Amino acid sequence: MEFRKALELMKQGVDVKRPHWSGFWRLEDGKIMMYCKDGQVLDFRETKDTLFTISSILSDDWEVADAVNSKLLNGEIISTFTFGEALRNMKQGNKVARKGWNGHGMWAVMQKGYPDGIHINKNTAEATGIPEGTLMKFRPYFMLFTAQGDFAHWVPSSSDILADDWQIVE
Repeated sequence: MEFRKALELMKQGVDVKRPHWSGFWRLEDGKIMMYCKDGQVLDFRETKDTLFTISSILSDDWEVADAVNSKLLNGEIISTFTFGEALRNMKQGNKVARKGWNGHGMWAVMQKGYPDGIHINKNTAEATGIPEGTLMKFRPYFMLFTAQGDFAHWVPSSSDILADDWQIVE
């Protein structure tokens, strides 16, 4: 159903969701509250990812949330998610990790790059042949905080991309 119909149902006390969500939205005291799969309850106006929220509102696949199609309504809090959600979280500046990673304390983050450029240092100049001090632009990239306590450039493996044990790291 379209969101306008979902909103009318919320006004009648019915919880609504999109098919791929474990959580749901509920109208409380005139405010739309988002019941997230990790147990958080957020005021709709506090969303960090406005584009995701707006695209949800513009979708026409809303449905009534019930204990069968919403694990959260059934009392099950989901603390992990897919790589797609991990990527969305990294784009918002959050650190993420897989439960399945063996290294203690490891996490991944997206470095937004340097679109305005930074000056090449001596080490980079020696490694690349680009003169020291040259202003170079850098595209966004992923970094991994390793179990050894340093950062490494990171490219997710197929296993990482297909995994559904991602979680936010505080």
